[in-house]
Amino acid sequence: MVTTSLVIVDAANVVGSVPDGWWRDRRGAAERLRDHLTGYAGTGLPGFPGPVELVLVVEGAARAVESVPGVRVESAPGSGDDRIVELVAERQAERPCLVVTADRELRRRVEAHGARCAGPRTVRQATG
Repeated sequence: MVTTSLVIVDAANVVGSVPDGWWRDRRGAAERLRDHLTGYAGTGLPGFPGPVELVLVVEGAARAVESVPGVRVESAPGSGDDRIVELVAERQAERPCLVVTADRELRRRVEAHGARCAGPRTVRQATG
């Protein structure tokens, strides 16, 4: 039985990885990233061939961003990092998981639950 990989994207970290003016419209930047991610749902990412389940975790001003076909948006009630760790811990152990973030502490936390990590360049596009 083939198990669909779970790819979780740390929206704040990926959007904030390039100083392109995202801070003027955090919600809009998160929406642009969400829309860009839809292309990966079918094709997957390096080491995680498609189709994959894509989850974009948003927080703060981006909490109003809604899911679209191919990308489920999870609005963190508090810390986005905490929600990402919860999602990784809740998955079935045999299900491959990739977390896209550059946050070293978050990487340490999710790797303790068996997830792999990749940096923002894996999915990055200009969001400004």
